[in-house]
Amino acid sequence: MPGSTATATIPSTVPPIAPTVPARWAPGGERERAARAVIDALLAPLDRRGLRDFAVRLWDGTVLDPPGEPPPRFAAVFPDPSRLRAALLPPTASHLAEAFVAGGWEVEGDLVTATRLGDLLARARPTAAESAALARALLRLRGRPLARPGTGRREAALAGVRHSPERDRDAIRYHYDVGNDFFALWLDRRMVYSCAYFRVPPESPAQALDEAQEAKLDLVCRKLRLSAGQRFLDIGCGWGALVEWAAAHHGAAAVGITNSARMEALGAERIAAAGLGGRARILQLDYREVGRLAAEEGPYDAVASIGMFEHVGRARMLEYFGSAYGALRPGGLFLNHGIGRLLPARDGAGGAAASSRVTEALGRLAGHEFIDRYVFPDGELLPIWETLLFAELAGFEVRDVESLREHYALTLRAWVARLEARRDEAIAATDLRTYRTWRLFMSAAAGGFESGAFGVYQALLARRDGRGAVELPLTREDVYR
Repeated sequence: MPGSTATATIPSTVPPIAPTVPARWAPGGERERAARAVIDALLAPLDRRGLRDFAVRLWDGTVLDPPGEPPPRFAAVFPDPSRLRAALLPPTASHLAEAFVAGGWEVEGDLVTATRLGDLLARARPTAAESAALARALLRLRGRPLARPGTGRREAALAGVRHSPERDRDAIRYHYDVGNDFFALWLDRRMVYSCAYFRVPPESPAQALDEAQEAKLDLVCRKLRLSAGQRFLDIGCGWGALVEWAAAHHGAAAVGITNSARMEALGAERIAAAGLGGRARILQLDYREVGRLAAEEGPYDAVASIGMFEHVGRARMLEYFGSAYGALRPGGLFLNHGIGRLLPARDGAGGAAASSRVTEALGRLAGHEFIDRYVFPDGELLPIWETLLFAELAGFEVRDVESLREHYALTLRAWVARLEARRDEAIAATDLRTYRTWRLFMSAAAGGFESGAFGVYQALLARRDGRGAVELPLTREDVYR
C-alpha cells in the first residue's frame, strides 16, 4: 500500500487535524502496530477492487494515498489511535456516524463525497482471509471509548404513540428548536429550510442561495396560481418565508402553521418587520387541526406544504392528505413538496446497480438509525407513487409532478459550505456535537440526492368542484415563462 510522510493536498474548508497521540503510545509500539493493522485490513479490499479514491492520514502524520493517478477527493483522518477500536466496533454506518460526531475521526476535503465510505466498505466484499485479518487486528487493539455527550446534543428520547400529535410535536421541537440563531447562520436571508430552485447552474451555490430560495417561493405561488385576495394556508410554515412571500408578492391573505414555538415567535417578528401584519400570520397548530381552522375561518383557495410531510409517517399519510383536502374549497389547489425514497436503479441486465442499494437512509454514511436518533426522530420517506396514491385516496386529483432532485443536492452543498464557514459561531450558538451532527447529516443527504438514492417532488393536487372542474389553464406556460 503506498504511503508517505507528507500531508495530502486536498481542498477543504476544514483545517488539518493535528495528531492527538497520548504519550503512552510509543512509535512502533504494539498497540500502535495493531491500530495500523486495522487500517491496512480495512483498505486492502478497497485497493484490490480499485474502489478507493481517498487518502487516509494517521495519528503520526503518515498519509496513505490511494493507488493510481487520480488525486484523492478527501482524506479520512484518524488523529488518535486509542479511539480507533471504539470508532469501528460495531462496524455499522450508524456507529461510524456517531464516532464522527464524537470526534473519533475527521474528514479533510469534501465531506459530501466522504459520506460514501459506508457504501464503499459494503461494496468491497472482502475475502474470508481479509475479514479474518480485520477481526484479528480489532481484537488486538485496545483503547479509550468514545466520549459520551456531556452538555452536547443528546439522543432523542420520545415517549407516547408514534405519530400521535403529542409525540410529533416533541419530534419537531427536537430538530427545529436547536435555536433560531444557529439556523440563521447558514440558511438564506429568508430562512427557508427546504430545497431551493436554481434557474441556472450556479458557479457558487452558497452565494446563489438567497436568489434560489426566493425563486422557489415564487415557483410555489405560481403553481398555485395565487392572486390578490385569495386565502392561502401553509402547513408546516417554518419561519414564515412562504407566508410572507405570498402576502407581499401575490397579495394573498396568508396563514402558516407550525408545531415549533420558536419558529412561530421569530416568524411573527419577521412578518411584523415586513409590515405584513394585516395580511399574514403564523399559528402554532398541528396539521390535524387545519380542518377546525377552516371551519372557523372559512376554507382556503390554496394550500401548500413544503418539506413537512416527511414527519407525517405512512400510518398517518391518509389523514394528512385528508386534512389538506378538508381545508380547501372545491376547485382549490394543494402543492405538496417533499422528499421521496427512490427505488434502486436497474442496470442494463436488469439487476440492481450496486451504488443504489442503500436507499433507506439519508445518505450513505449516516444511516437511518443515526438520523432517527439524533436528527429527525420518527421521520419516514415514501416513494412518490405511494405518496400520490394516498393523495388520490384522500380525494385529490394529481395534476402535475416535478422532480427537483438536483436542486436539493445544490441546496445541501450550499448549506454545508455556509455552516463550515461559520463553524465557531455555530458551536458557540449550540455545541460541538450539534455542529458536527448537522455537518454530517446534510453532507450525507447531499450525497444521497446526487447519487439518486432520494428525490424531492412538488406534486400539484386539485380538489375538483361539484362539476368535476379544476381552475387551471390548459398549459403550464404561465408557470415557467
